[in-house]
Amino acid sequence: MKSMTAARVPRPRLAIALGDPAGIGAEVVLKALADPATLDYDFTLVGSHTLLRQTYDRLKVVDQPVVDPAQLPILDVPLTAEIEQQIAWGVGNAASGEASFRYLTTAIEHTQSGAFDGIVTAPIAKSAWKAAGHHYPGQTELLAERAGVQRFGMMFVARSPHTGWTLRTLLATTHIPLRQVADTLTPNLLTLKLELLIAGLQQDFGIAAPRIAIAGLNPHSGEQGQLGHEEQDWQQGWMQQMRDRHPQMQLEGFIPPDTLWVHPGQAWFGVHPSPDAHDAYLALYHDQGLIPVKLMAFDRAVNTTIGLPFVRTSPDHGTAFDIAGRGIADASSMKAALQLAAEVVQQRAKRCREP
Repeated sequence: MKSMTAARVPRPRLAIALGDPAGIGAEVVLKALADPATLDYDFTLVGSHTLLRQTYDRLKVVDQPVVDPAQLPILDVPLTAEIEQQIAWGVGNAASGEASFRYLTTAIEHTQSGAFDGIVTAPIAKSAWKAAGHHYPGQTELLAERAGVQRFGMMFVARSPHTGWTLRTLLATTHIPLRQVADTLTPNLLTLKLELLIAGLQQDFGIAAPRIAIAGLNPHSGEQGQLGHEEQDWQQGWMQQMRDRHPQMQLEGFIPPDTLWVHPGQAWFGVHPSPDAHDAYLALYHDQGLIPVKLMAFDRAVNTTIGLPFVRTSPDHGTAFDIAGRGIADASSMKAALQLAAEVVQQRAKRCREP
């Protein structure tokens, strides 16, 4: 789908970092780029030309619709023969981790130099990064570090194939144990995440005065202290402060987690008209936000990092080592990641051109 601003701004220049070469990253990229719709994007693949060619040759054997890498612009990231020899489909290890780390850092460097407007990242394996000596929770944290930003967040975006409605979910906390969530959530953290969300909706989606729903932490949002005390102790007071600070926004919360997702589900599947669906949802911990996202949009959700000076999107799935090299990976989420990256680049360009 072309952005409404496509005719008025240059084509988005996107770097596509190919992710862990032992996984399905190169496969879903080559499948996604076989779609004629991707011709609207000015993209460059960032990875090992040799390993990409191996993936293409494998996919041709299993008769999959893929684009020939010879027809694509590739920023080759050369690997030593020793590293290449240790890389095999389905086996994430130090060699594959080192390769994917180099792919991403190369994409970041060229984006920061002005060569690209944004980065689309194929999946990596955190364990492989650690085996290679790179100790980051994930790609998001490396991107934030190299960009020099402290305020960033993971927003998951998906467009319904049933109704066209767009689901946007931001996580207040991400990859921490469940027992740490209540202690990690603080007024300062929630303020940071909410203001990141507001800024992201305005800058990247053109929503000037968004409606945002915020989940409660406890069952029934604590039920007046009977099922947890956080909502009463400080969250309700924090909510009023945020409403006073952002009077133009419609902030609703803390909504009981078991009912928060009813209206988004109706808007996504079109079972009933749902004018009450919000522009975005702020979930307080990982599974509270991602279980409904993956239930509705497992094959098309996109992870976008907000707070960066450049655009970054990624398909919302992992390396899928168990099916790597078999040619059966679904490229829908990668297509969606490319589309969203292009649309956000165009939206930012449009915003910059406005008086």
